[in-house]
Amino acid sequence: MARLQIDTVSKQFGADYAVREVSLDIADGEFLVLLGPSGCGKSTLLRMIAGLEEPTSGRILLDGNDITTEAPQRRDLAMVFQSYALYPHLTVAKNIGFPLRARRRPRAAIAQRVAEVAATLELSELLERRPAALSGGQRQRVALARAMVRDPGAFLMDEPLSNLDAKLRSATRAELIALHRRLGATFLYVTHDQVEAMTMATRIALLNGGRVEQVGTPEELYDRPRTTFVAGFLGAPPMNLFPAQVVRDGETLRVRTDGIDAALGLSPGADFEPTEVIAGIRPERLYLDDAATAARGTVTMVENLGSEELVHITAGAVELCVRATRPAGVRAGEAVGLRAAPGDIHLFDKDSGLRLRWQEPEPVEMSLPDAAAVSVA
Repeated sequence: MARLQIDTVSKQFGADYAVREVSLDIADGEFLVLLGPSGCGKSTLLRMIAGLEEPTSGRILLDGNDITTEAPQRRDLAMVFQSYALYPHLTVAKNIGFPLRARRRPRAAIAQRVAEVAATLELSELLERRPAALSGGQRQRVALARAMVRDPGAFLMDEPLSNLDAKLRSATRAELIALHRRLGATFLYVTHDQVEAMTMATRIALLNGGRVEQVGTPEELYDRPRTTFVAGFLGAPPMNLFPAQVVRDGETLRVRTDGIDAALGLSPGADFEPTEVIAGIRPERLYLDDAATAARGTVTMVENLGSEELVHITAGAVELCVRATRPAGVRAGEAVGLRAAPGDIHLFDKDSGLRLRWQEPEPVEMSLPDAAAVSVA
């Protein structure tokens, strides 16, 4: 078990920063996922924690001990690589037991520990096989077993499921979640796959350009994104984002742009100044509703996802996406009505992209004044 602390860590290659002043506090027994697009610095950060890269600045602490300059083998950490890194000429049993042999443990102790870990990961019947005779999922479990065999303080995993097909990846995600619950160990997991992050993590650290955009539970990042980057990265499809203005209109404040007129449900005396913003709403928070006769938009395309459909709608200069249960009952070219709750409208600063705070009102109906404009009333 272990608590990991990353204190303003940076990694510079020449004039470029791969990681810039990242600070994280990973609690003992936590499953923290480092999420972000390719090149955001997540794997570099993991390699610095493992001791495979040296930070340019900052500190890395394990249970309060500074391990920034410690050799990898002296850190109480186990790494699971994307490629699994198994020895092809060794059996599964010898691959699993390799870390213990390197530490010159007694043969009997090694055999006992290998058997215990193999049973945990359902590898007992594969111990005499070599990696070439294993499936991708089995190799992944062998790599996990090799990491588990010496009871490390924390597990570091660098996209360990990326080589698996979709069906096996889903099954292995469930295995990893169950394993984390059984072990109660600290997991630090790198991925660019938001599904892995949302389903597995107790907390997510979303990176962008070497910096941490937001840290929180999956629900916090999805429901209350701190920036437009977070809002646009999480979700499939991502949040509908569009530039707009917050304006006073009689007794209400509204978000307006070409084709959009959305009431926020706030009085003019509310603690929120009219300003230019980026407004956003998640596709599943927009609903098709023919009863809203004054709320009309034009369907441009319908994507069939099996149990759901993505309905793309043009409203003035803004393209909106609605995630609806199939069959949505609409086709391209049709006029449709929309409804939504003002509390589901997110506001971000136009320049910084940071989330703006505002009182979340009771749900009311969305309406479109005409076929080219949306209104939330």
